[in-house]
Amino acid sequence: MMESQRSPEVAGDRADPQPADRDVRWVYQPVEVHLGGGTWALGRISAWWQDSAGRRWCRLRVGRSGQPALWQLFDPSRVQLLPVSGL
Repeated sequence: MMESQRSPEVAGDRADPQPADRDVRWVYQPVEVHLGGGTWALGRISAWWQDSAGRRWCRLRVGRSGQPALWQLFDPSRVQLLPVSGL
């Protein structure tokens, strides 16, 4: 029997699911991330993925955090997309 290539379901808003490569759209998207307490940091989204429930995930890395990029549910109130070039 062949194992399913379906992406795993993930509880919560942060995790590191491993979606199938064919389901991932790789990008370079600069962002500003609200860290709480009025603090914002620059970051980058390197990929987008939509799970079977229709939720949009982004592979987000916060600059200078020392943390690797992780899949997180996209929350436009916390992650502001910035222009890639020019305004």
